[in-house]
Amino acid sequence: MSGLLELDPEGFIDQLRAHGGRATLYWDDAQGKMVADAPWLDELAAWMTSDTRDVHHHEAVFLGIGPETGALFGAFVHATVRGQGAGGLRFWPYARLEDVLRDGLRLSLGMSRKSALAGLWWGGGKGIIVRRPDAPWQDPTYRRTLYREYGGFTTSLRGVYITAEDVGSGPADMASVFETTRYVTCVPPAVGGSGNPSAATAKGVVCAMEAALDHLGRGELRGKTIAMQGAGNVAGFMIDELVARGVGRIIATEISADRVAEVRARLSREGHGSTSIEIRQAAPGDRQIFAEPCDVFAPNALGGVLDPETIAMLQTPIVCGAANNQLLDDRRDDRLLAERGIAYVPDFVANRMGIVNCANEQYGQVDGDPAIERHFGRTWDNAVFVVTKRVLERAAREGITTSRAANALADEACRVPHPIWGHRGRTIIDGLVKKR
Repeated sequence: MSGLLELDPEGFIDQLRAHGGRATLYWDDAQGKMVADAPWLDELAAWMTSDTRDVHHHEAVFLGIGPETGALFGAFVHATVRGQGAGGLRFWPYARLEDVLRDGLRLSLGMSRKSALAGLWWGGGKGIIVRRPDAPWQDPTYRRTLYREYGGFTTSLRGVYITAEDVGSGPADMASVFETTRYVTCVPPAVGGSGNPSAATAKGVVCAMEAALDHLGRGELRGKTIAMQGAGNVAGFMIDELVARGVGRIIATEISADRVAEVRARLSREGHGSTSIEIRQAAPGDRQIFAEPCDVFAPNALGGVLDPETIAMLQTPIVCGAANNQLLDDRRDDRLLAERGIAYVPDFVANRMGIVNCANEQYGQVDGDPAIERHFGRTWDNAVFVVTKRVLERAAREGITTSRAANALADEACRVPHPIWGHRGRTIIDGLVKKR
């Protein structure tokens, strides 16, 4: 195991600072491998070249340090054939550098596939700010400085990566990013953006649930039981969508006591029709929700939650949720789900609507925008319902897992170049490398 990979983020920050504070790793077509812009990073480049789980010919990884906060920044670019790499900015603590890199690599790959299946002319990217252990990360002044710094980091990449909201980041943070870069979406409506995309994301996931039920011949959502791991922002809107469709029961777990209280208070205040709803406080690491009998199980928290242990616990015919990278190892865990007869809807098929909602902000806003609303229907070729059924049907027809079917469809679409700016991102990366 590489020494750098084993470092905690603070240790890597020290190393990065000693070598100038910036680092770039990029795919070199001539050599057929990832290369680094400095010899001290060669072991990371070798690891990215040899890893087959999370690295899929990513075009570039950029790392930097916040000038005032000292926080570690990352921007991960998977593919830019369909357009510049677009994806949210995750603010989260990590134990090791390898955890940071794997998360960014997996998430950026997912964004390539998500945008391609959604019919968007965007590539895949992801941003990460590593939350430092002693930082006052909830302090508004600190956060504004931090996100302004990340905006400057994004600007330095010349537009190869377009950032947006993600786990740990909110609309106010995107407003701070917007102060120092134009390469950001999901900015607040007050400055011309689309704002929080959580409602659209939630509605898309529910459309995918409907498609999975239809594929299995299990009817509509009305009267069904839904179990949810995570009751955060997107899950809150999912509850509203499910109530509107008349589900019988919702059971959700959440580790944040404040969030549990908030959701319970809102449901008490606003009502929830005839749907029985139970929001449970869960301790970190508590996995009991996976064993809840239900018609659909929805992972809505962080990634990597579906592993051999939790898959064996499931008592559901369908897994379909809002979390990214739900499978701990998609070379193994999708097969385990299939062997148990569970229809798994890959996350990037179901949770696309966040990027759809904000990706094309620069083209202006229309009330009830048909370019967005068509994703929620059942007739457009790229609608969530239609694509979900296409994935499930291909898996059944070819005798492969749903992950393999979705990956194949997405990767085919990823190879279609943007009609005007195809692979411009690769040209930007080449310019950034030469500048270094």
